[in-house]
Amino acid sequence: MGLDKTVGSVDEAVADIPDGASLAVGGFGLCGVPSALIAALLRRGTGELNVVSNNCGVDDWGLGLLLRAGRIARMTSSYVGENEEFARQYLHGELEVELVPQGTLAERLRAGGSGIPAFYTPAGAGTQLARGGLPWRHTPDGRVAVGSPPKETRVFGGREHLLEEGITTDYALVRAAAGDRHGNLVFHASARNFNPPAAMAGRVTVAEVERLVEPGELDPDAVHLPGVFVQRVVQVSPDDPAAERRVERRCVRTGQEGGVRRGADA
Repeated sequence: MGLDKTVGSVDEAVADIPDGASLAVGGFGLCGVPSALIAALLRRGTGELNVVSNNCGVDDWGLGLLLRAGRIARMTSSYVGENEEFARQYLHGELEVELVPQGTLAERLRAGGSGIPAFYTPAGAGTQLARGGLPWRHTPDGRVAVGSPPKETRVFGGREHLLEEGITTDYALVRAAAGDRHGNLVFHASARNFNPPAAMAGRVTVAEVERLVEPGELDPDAVHLPGVFVQRVVQVSPDDPAAERRVERRCVRTGQEGGVRRGADA
């Protein structure tokens, strides 16, 4: 393929991802989620996936679609979020879940992508995260089947720190606002979120982009993720329902609610 990393479709982009693969997936809630690539994996029938992502989408979108279809065996995440099926599978022993502090998860992905095997952090020191025993998997009747191991600790500057391992995965799926044929990516505002560290962690990183440009069209100073971390680029159509940008929880207020109250109770 040379320096041209583009592929013709999302289905082609994920065609070689096997059952049991580990995936780092970008996004936060429903913002910046590689939804078209996830939908392609769903169509392909790939299962027993070990997924590392901030959360697992919602019940009917993003990674939630793979979860509902029983395609995910293990999640490494920061929180359960708005996904009731995620909570149900975890509590009933159908899904193994490693919950990680959000900043630690981001740094574990970045460290793995940077070739750093482990690092120390004060996050979680003195808690059960350090002592071990956090439920990773339950039995169907709610007992703990698999618990987290204790973490190595060390004191720096009089403060206890935990040793956390960097994360690398077989593949990574990310979404960007724009990308060129060399794999250089630009993200839009908060959709940047976990996408760059997830992309760095994958041995084979697949990026779906909303706008595909020619090499040289992106301002080098504006590139958020250099193409060295990206192996495949696929443009998604705005007319593709799977590429829709959804709002996780739409909040609106009336003019009266948004106004400033004046007087004694202001």
